[in-house]
Amino acid sequence: MTTPDPDRLRRWRLVLGGGEDGTGRSLSEEDSGLDAVLAALYDRRDEPVRSGDRRGATLSSSAPRVARWLGDIRRYFPGSVVQVMQRDAVDRLGLTRMLMEPELLSAVEPDVHLVGTLLSLNGVLPEETKETARSVVRTVVAELEERLAEPTRAAIRGALDRAARTQRPRAADIDWARTVRTNLKHYSPELKTIVPERLVGFGRRQLSVQREVILAVDQSGSMAESVVYSGLFGAVLASIRALSTKFVAFDTAVVDLTEHLDDPVELLFGTQLGGGTDINRAITYCQGLVERPEQTLLVLISDLYEGGVRDELLRRVGELVGSGVQVVTLLALSDSGAPFYDHENAAALAELGVPAFACTPDLFPELMAAALRREDLGRWVSAATATGD
Repeated sequence: MTTPDPDRLRRWRLVLGGGEDGTGRSLSEEDSGLDAVLAALYDRRDEPVRSGDRRGATLSSSAPRVARWLGDIRRYFPGSVVQVMQRDAVDRLGLTRMLMEPELLSAVEPDVHLVGTLLSLNGVLPEETKETARSVVRTVVAELEERLAEPTRAAIRGALDRAARTQRPRAADIDWARTVRTNLKHYSPELKTIVPERLVGFGRRQLSVQREVILAVDQSGSMAESVVYSGLFGAVLASIRALSTKFVAFDTAVVDLTEHLDDPVELLFGTQLGGGTDINRAITYCQGLVERPEQTLLVLISDLYEGGVRDELLRRVGELVGSGVQVVTLLALSDSGAPFYDHENAAALAELGVPAFACTPDLFPELMAAALRREDLGRWVSAATATGD
């Protein structure tokens, strides 16, 4: 007697939905979560199950549950399947009507995750629903701006104003932290203090030459939270005169949303969450935007799961670095913890001198300041991690 294939039984167990399904298969913790996501949409307990249809619909009309469910399906399924399930939810459960009800949206605490959900539904929502969604997105963006905009401007302006160092600083321009580190060897036991034989200070410089910042943002479904924060930070950076900021969103296609940087809500609704990924195509486009390599910072925000030509991608990144462009990769710009990413591609970029790491929104201003000062970002990340930032 042939032993049943365990993976085949697993798939049948997920298709049939449990109970007396005849598989005798139990589920792992991960598969239990996946099964719950399927059951929420396709199990219908208030109607008899149709012949040959083990799953029919029972996703609760509770707004928080709907928001969590829409986030979960992005976790368990690829973009193409997520789009099908979202359309099923709209068709079978009246999700569009639910999102149009003000009392439903007011019952949910607006947050970045909900914004990501609304943006992912952008392609299937009618115009009147989009207006409701925009009001929610606008609320969240306003809250994020209040928290993050001014720290970002302060950090960037400080980095640009004080990037040059001088060994003969005025009193107001002494960089005490670096001065102390430089003179640690001159500690005097008698005086119980450090004797600063060499002062290190900030040298003021003119801001007549704009620095170029290009944000290349992966809008595949797994990057929803990062897209929201990227849109906000892009708008903030664009408000700083000393920077010339460009915003490029990509999946398998590339769209330049720079013209919308004055309105982060419009910018976010210009993204199309849920597609595939062609990083090489995006880098090719960004390479064409570079006019002054030595003054350009390219921030690639992506989990690095490349669907395009990998060798070509690495070659182009190498060319950018070789020309003087500073390239940084953020595997995630979010509060969601350790990201899933392509470790092989991250390692390959590191060999080209391009650091790849995740970053929280609260840390992003200091990261950008360090990048604009052309600090060693590997060392900066290690220091930030050590201090628990």
